[in-house]
Amino acid sequence: MKHTKLALALAFAGTSLFLTACNDDDNDKGSSVVAPQVYLSETEYTATNAAADKAALAGVVQSIKVMKYKMPSADGKTVETSAIVLFPKIAQPKDGYRVVVWAHGTLGVADKCAPSKTELGERFRDYTAKNLLAAGYVIVAPDYEGLGGAGIHPYLNISSEAKSATYAVQAAKEHYGKQLNGAWMSTGQSQGGQASLGIAEYANNDPTYKGAVAGAPASSLGKIILEVAPPAIADLEKASTAVAVGTYATLLSYAALAGAGITAYDTTFDYRTMFQSKNAQDLAELAETECLGEMVTAYSADIQKYMTDNPGKKVMDYPGMNAAAFETNAVVKDFLTNKSQPMAKFLVEKPTEKLNKPVLIIQGTHDTNVPFVVTNGLYNQMLAKGMNVSLLPVNGAGHTQAIISDSGQASLVQFVKQHMPAQ
Repeated sequence: MKHTKLALALAFAGTSLFLTACNDDDNDKGSSVVAPQVYLSETEYTATNAAADKAALAGVVQSIKVMKYKMPSADGKTVETSAIVLFPKIAQPKDGYRVVVWAHGTLGVADKCAPSKTELGERFRDYTAKNLLAAGYVIVAPDYEGLGGAGIHPYLNISSEAKSATYAVQAAKEHYGKQLNGAWMSTGQSQGGQASLGIAEYANNDPTYKGAVAGAPASSLGKIILEVAPPAIADLEKASTAVAVGTYATLLSYAALAGAGITAYDTTFDYRTMFQSKNAQDLAELAETECLGEMVTAYSADIQKYMTDNPGKKVMDYPGMNAAAFETNAVVKDFLTNKSQPMAKFLVEKPTEKLNKPVLIIQGTHDTNVPFVVTNGLYNQMLAKGMNVSLLPVNGAGHTQAIISDSGQASLVQFVKQHMPAQ
């Protein structure tokens, strides 16, 4: 059955309408309005690392599938994308399984970077996935718009990430019906932490949505690039040039992915202007074809070559980021202020509504990608607006370590159980 773009857009405008369409739990029913069908198909999970993923989760997973579904894109069209769906071995509760959405961290914007085509990732698979499956939750892990289908992924675009998740949940409810209870929560790390906060923002009025866990959520990107990163990387260089090079290369890669992602909805934007030297600009174009790891390697090599060719130069002397573009370019400023900043509509001076979902933020104190000071600032802003938010600092943990630490995992699973018991 075909549906117009307008119909899908209207369906999303009333988030609570479609999130409860297949809910059979009387305690969690929302609107009785039936939304357009978005589920398309389901196939076996056959990613590059599928065998290893299945073996690692053999004790807790019943099945791993890839689900195709429709969603509104960042440029207002209707697109297809995909999500990985993992069912636990634990017997289905009488009223159906609860769902936890996993929003993945930065992988890239090219199609080949999608988790459904590559792997779940050991940090997610061996910790969060294993623990949530063992506790009896179904996991829905969206690839995101542009990764699970045609087009470029609008990297760090809050609206796109939130729609990728909420439409995946809708599709799962349509397909699995009474196997699912209807209640759901979101979790995620890094880009996924930011996405999880975005999901909470967009699902704020959905009674079946129970809350968010955000690990090292990306936020205040302009502040990180212009204010926090330069002195922090300079300090890192005093202890280890290699670490400083890798950190700056990662930041440059994030910026390139963000720039390429903007072209998903603004095809006239030239993201090369976000970088200074021709080398940095040329490497930024790798975002369209390569994943994060390859980009970081390429930028690291160019930074090291620059320092070798220019004795006495420091890491931050590398002509990478064009600060002026971040300060003056209207498209970049709109991206930083409106399209990528989590909780933006709740943190304005006079918000028109209040976030009414509980949030747990997990953050490493030694994170060089999303600095603790930035996340702590976001937490304090949320707290000042009366939100039900808690922050778990994991002392000494870096960017990917906090959420998989013993305290991080224990807190994540306990938070989910507290706000959405498995049965």
